[in-house]
Order: sequence, then C-alpha cells, then structure tokens
Amino acid sequence: MSIEFLITCLVVVITPGTGMVYTLVCSLSRGAGGSFFGALGSTLSIVPHIAAAVFGLAALFHTSALAFQTVKYAGVAYLLYMAWRVLRDHSAVQVQARKGDTRSHGEVVFHGILASLLNPKLSVFFLAFLPQFVDVRAANPVAEMIGLGAVFMLMTFVVFLMVGLAAVSVRDEIISRPRIMTWLRRIFAGTFVALGARLAFAERS
Repeated sequence: MSIEFLITCLVVVITPGTGMVYTLVCSLSRGAGGSFFGALGSTLSIVPHIAAAVFGLAALFHTSALAFQTVKYAGVAYLLYMAWRVLRDHSAVQVQARKGDTRSHGEVVFHGILASLLNPKLSVFFLAFLPQFVDVRAANPVAEMIGLGAVFMLMTFVVFLMVGLAAVSVRDEIISRPRIMTWLRRIFAGTFVALGARLAFAERS
C-alpha cells in the first residue's frame, strides 16, 4: 500500500459531501451516539460502490445512459427529501434532540447508507480509482482491491467520527441559541440541495 494511495484517500474523504453533512446533522441532533451511527451509516454506504467496482458492475453505469440516469435521479430525489426533512422537521436538530428524534440507531444507519447509496458516480469513481493502486503483478488483484476499499472505508469512518465528535464538543453552545439552530437547519438543507444539484448535472465519465 503506497503513501500516494493513503494521501489520495484522505483528500477524497475530507472533501465535504453527503456523508459528512449527514454525520454532522446526526451529531448535533443525537450527540456522540449520533456521531458514531451517522458515521457508520455513511461508511457502510461505500460497500455497494466498492463491490460494484471490484466485480465490474460499475461498467454498466459507465456504458448505459439509462441505468446511470435512473440511479442518479433517484439519488437526487432522496437528497432533496433529506433537505426538506432537515428544514421542516425541527426535531432533527434541536436541544431536545434525544427526546424529539425518535429514530432508532438502526434507522440512523439505514438513512446514512441510503443518502450516498444512490450515487452512481461513486461506483464509477471507485472503478477508476482502485485499479490505479493495484500491483499488476499481484496474484489476486480482486482481493487487493477489496483490501484497498477496506482501508478507504476505515479512513472514512475515522474522519467522519472525528468531525462528528468535534461538532458534539460545541453542541451545547450551538443548540442553546435558537437563531443559530435555525440558520444551521437552513445551511444543512441548502447543502443537501447543492449536493443534489451537483449529482443532477453529473455525467458519465
């Protein structure tokens, strides 16, 4: 495993995206537990994309416009739903979150998975990204790609969890100010809309 791979992974992971925003929302609404399960769900959403890349299914998204567009717009619709939910549901991010947010840990993980799952660009990304770091002389390149994907997922979970816990550390200061909470809901909702718009205009590469 090269240092180039680790640096590239870190750059990709720390770039703000759906998973990180979702983890922040969970952190502010549910505390440290929200950080853990939000980060877990966002990380697990990577599994199907890595599997698609490793076993060649991502090639379908790369060559079939219909398959790519169908999954893409399903993802856009879900991101817009997430924006509407954050904006309209005040219990999603508020001081009484542990009482107002009645979702189970499993539901938090499930929504974290779904938030990034419907993004075919991720499958195409891993299809292009992982093979670059596989040794052409490797006896089992599939196993090596799976190993690299596992490292990427571990780094994703650790970074997201750290970001979430950092948000938790200032949670009481933030959520005790209703005006700040109102603007945070708007910012989070706007970010989900922006991510949806970016996905809507994404093209196969």
